[in-house]
Amino acid sequence: MEEEEGPWMRDFEKLFNPDEEKDESETKEQEEMALASTVGRDYTASHYKYHDDPYLIPSSNISKRTFALSKESGRKAAQWIRQEHSKLFQHRHADPPIEAFYPRPVYDENSEVTEDTLKKVIGEVAVSDAITVYQLLEKKGEVVSESTKQSFLELLCYYNGDDALPEDLIEERWFRQGTRARERQRKTWKDNGVAETVFRSIEPSTSAAYCALLQGMTRHYQVDRAWQLFEEMNHKGIPLTTEAYNSLIRVTSYLREGVEQRWRLVEELLGAMAKQGLQPNVGTLNSALETVSTMGLQRQAKTYALRILAEFRKLGVEPSLASYYFLLNTFCKERGPTSSILVDIMSHINGRSFTIQDPKDTFFFVTAMDLCRNHLHDKDLAWSVDALLHTGNNYDLIGDSYKESIYYRNLFALLCSTEPFEVFMEFYNKMVPNIYIPEPGIMEEVLRAVDLNGAVDQFPRIWSDMVIFDHTDRENLVTDILAGMVRNQPQSEDLTAKFAKVAWDIWTKLEAQDQERYRQLRCTGPILGDVMILCLRAGDFPKASMVLRKLDKEQHKVLGVPKLAALQLFLETCIANKDVTNAIWCMQYCTDAGFPEAGQLAQLLKDGVELTDSQVTELVNIVGSEVMLEKETASIAAL
Repeated sequence: MEEEEGPWMRDFEKLFNPDEEKDESETKEQEEMALASTVGRDYTASHYKYHDDPYLIPSSNISKRTFALSKESGRKAAQWIRQEHSKLFQHRHADPPIEAFYPRPVYDENSEVTEDTLKKVIGEVAVSDAITVYQLLEKKGEVVSESTKQSFLELLCYYNGDDALPEDLIEERWFRQGTRARERQRKTWKDNGVAETVFRSIEPSTSAAYCALLQGMTRHYQVDRAWQLFEEMNHKGIPLTTEAYNSLIRVTSYLREGVEQRWRLVEELLGAMAKQGLQPNVGTLNSALETVSTMGLQRQAKTYALRILAEFRKLGVEPSLASYYFLLNTFCKERGPTSSILVDIMSHINGRSFTIQDPKDTFFFVTAMDLCRNHLHDKDLAWSVDALLHTGNNYDLIGDSYKESIYYRNLFALLCSTEPFEVFMEFYNKMVPNIYIPEPGIMEEVLRAVDLNGAVDQFPRIWSDMVIFDHTDRENLVTDILAGMVRNQPQSEDLTAKFAKVAWDIWTKLEAQDQERYRQLRCTGPILGDVMILCLRAGDFPKASMVLRKLDKEQHKVLGVPKLAALQLFLETCIANKDVTNAIWCMQYCTDAGFPEAGQLAQLLKDGVELTDSQVTELVNIVGSEVMLEKETASIAAL
């Protein structure tokens, strides 16, 4: 009787038939990717890293950054506790064991280490541990193989002897790379450090060792010694690799001063590669284009760039996004003539899906969108760039949070000024706030578009977004939205009431803001005047009176004076309500604030409501008998 095949038997077959299992897993992965491609992005959902709760989802750029990095900080704190109290975390229940869950071993003078230990820490990219283990092996007189030394040298040269940021700290990488990219390129190579010591210990010196050290020096901008190393290799007849040549071509601008001298050196290095029989790759193309892009406004730079691109295409080298980025930098200078090379590039790469081939690949999309806005002012081209970004997995090449923010800032600003308002607001509603949160500058553009298009129903929505995005302490934004609501008086009572509510929210914020806060919303006369107008339009006279009281009693705290229209509307409301007391109070403020139209307003009050002798006397004392007499004479003359 045959036994029924159990799970252990299937596992046994997988062990001896790995190709069959691999084919099954690859097929399953392809099926999952095909299914995933049928589901579009949900623009109404926040990023999965945030709690799925509307009250806990961060709604401003600073809160998003704070939330993500705080969560990462907690993870780092847990790792520190695990490392500092490693004796408490030695239980190993998982089978097979998950090394990432266990404390990292600490190496000191008492540690028993071997070459295998060194190989292990090199594989884990633990640079400081690798240095410690290597030094322990040297002290103990242990022989380290040349292949292990070579691996160790490559690790040191790439990271310059510093520990790399752990791969699991995703958020720190996301928010950190933007600031690192803006750092000035400067020499950071550690002269006579561990890397050079290891290099000297490799006997005999090999081409791989020379190339590793040369690439490390160029990567960290020790270009003078890298060039000396290159000349030493030529003198000794040591061949270079393609990657070593690429690294030298990339720093050509640091080795030569003039444009012609730089180009001549690039040609010499490419010629040396050809003599050595090395096949150039996309790294060679990008290194040459990067050097050309640093040649300024010289006309030769464009000629050199096109010549390089044509030659490499003949060799079958396909450009990456970094190649196109360097072309954009070469042709589209800030002070140079307008170039349409981006149009040609987009016609060539439209609809294609790219993978990362160069660190500078992540600069293409943000640069292309910047050119669409500031260089070409072309909305159709901007839509094409955005469509390419959302093709396949191209969004992985957006770079980091800094580049993503600049990309959408340029896109929103361009669409806001070129697209019909309805089209722009449809895009706005789609992207905000889960994908992009507008910066104050973009919100100012949006407010201007709402005002120009007379889209009065959008003002309450924009104010709500300003509150959520923490823009309510921006004086220019508050001034703009109030002025826009004053200029665009709605017909419906409901919208008028909403405008008044927005105005009173601003008043409440002014009254309640913390005086010790670093950034405060300044209390200005124009802001208070617009608040008063909106309250009066909604029929809320008591609130308007509170605003005028602040203008009158706290003149030393309020910057500037309100518009005359606000005071005139207040006075007309007092006349309509037969409220002489508040009307005279308003006249007193007009005179104190130095309005030359105070006499006209006084005459308006006198003609609009019947005043007692005492009230007339009080009014004369405020504006002066001469002013009142002039107004009466003018009225008689008009008759």
